[in-house]
Amino acid sequence: MTDQPPPDSAAPELFTWEFAADPYPAYAWLREHAPVRRTRLPSGVEAWLVTRYADARQALADQRLSKDPAHHDEPAHAKGKTGIPGERKAELMTHLLNIDPPDHTRLRRLVSKAFTPRRVAEFAPRVQELADGLIDGFAARGSADLIHEFAFPLPIYAICDLLGVPREDQDDFRDWAGMMIRHGGGPRGGVARSVKKMRGYLAELIHRKRQALPAEPTPGEDLISGLIRASDHGEHLTENEAAAMAFILLFAGFETTVNLIGNGTYALLTHPGQRHRLQRSLAAGETGLLETGVEELLRFDGPVELATWRFATRPLSIGGQDIAPGDPVLVVLAAADRDPERFADPDALDLSRRDNQHLGYGHGIHYCLGAPLARLEGQTALATLLTRLPDLRLAADPAELRWRGGLIMRGLRTLPVEFAPAGERAVQP
Repeated sequence: MTDQPPPDSAAPELFTWEFAADPYPAYAWLREHAPVRRTRLPSGVEAWLVTRYADARQALADQRLSKDPAHHDEPAHAKGKTGIPGERKAELMTHLLNIDPPDHTRLRRLVSKAFTPRRVAEFAPRVQELADGLIDGFAARGSADLIHEFAFPLPIYAICDLLGVPREDQDDFRDWAGMMIRHGGGPRGGVARSVKKMRGYLAELIHRKRQALPAEPTPGEDLISGLIRASDHGEHLTENEAAAMAFILLFAGFETTVNLIGNGTYALLTHPGQRHRLQRSLAAGETGLLETGVEELLRFDGPVELATWRFATRPLSIGGQDIAPGDPVLVVLAAADRDPERFADPDALDLSRRDNQHLGYGHGIHYCLGAPLARLEGQTALATLLTRLPDLRLAADPAELRWRGGLIMRGLRTLPVEFAPAGERAVQP
């Protein structure tokens, strides 16, 4: 056992609006004084927060920590009120995010072929087309909200294309997803209606695609057709499983990228020296700094603040703390990725950082399946913004920007920017 942590009176206050704006000083305190700390969350649930890099990697790969909320020891009647992703959200969050091997292994194998390097590379022209088209929509105006007009629509349209949602239906998905991301995926009101509509649409789309599925795969076949084909060839993927899988891929496949683009652009706008380095590199036709830069942005202020829930299935120790069976464990990726024991000068943004095995997309068997696509979208979005809008600047006091609440994701609500309108922009040398 480690020494007892400092009294609560000495600890920083977590999960406030002020904390959301800049959680990193609080995480630094936790890493130093209470690296594995039992904390009461806003929902009332008590969970262990893991904040040091070495402990985080251990926990993310430890198979004694299950993704299945059935292992949580909260009384069954309370689970719907606690914020644990259990019974209330089971129909939404069962697949990949909340299951363990062997079911996780089977379902991940079915989906992984959609995210191979070759498939992602083939998708690059469509991502570029989306980025250019969105910028065309506001370039003449000289101002924009980059979250709602760029960072949000780009990945939602991209993942719809990947899944095989017809273009004429994709604006509906943008509306439904917008409701969910604005209100944190809560269970009531417009969010619940949006979830129901999205799920119902996907179930109907899967049924239609199954009826029209050709006997043999076609080049570039969409992911939903691939899931149907797998289920029709002995993989035992039911139509309901396919609908839930498509829902999770759509939701998880766009929200992280919204935050990568939004947080990354904000970091560059508030670190002009690094931003100008990247612009000079892009102007010279080089891509190396863009690639390492996106990895650094993932480390510095990544889209996922805490990894999704894990639950101890038997007694174990993390960082010298004893974890009891049934205890929830939350790995704080944002804290681990600024651990000075692992990263030199961790609070500095260095786009050329080479030793950068960050945990922005997790670690172990639950490593983010869509990371290659998210990296492509992030690189394309940032390169296109900085090239086409070279004088891009923040149009608000950073202290006035609001960050979305919630445990898992970290992202801005809005990102107002200004730039010279198209037609008035000086030719760049």
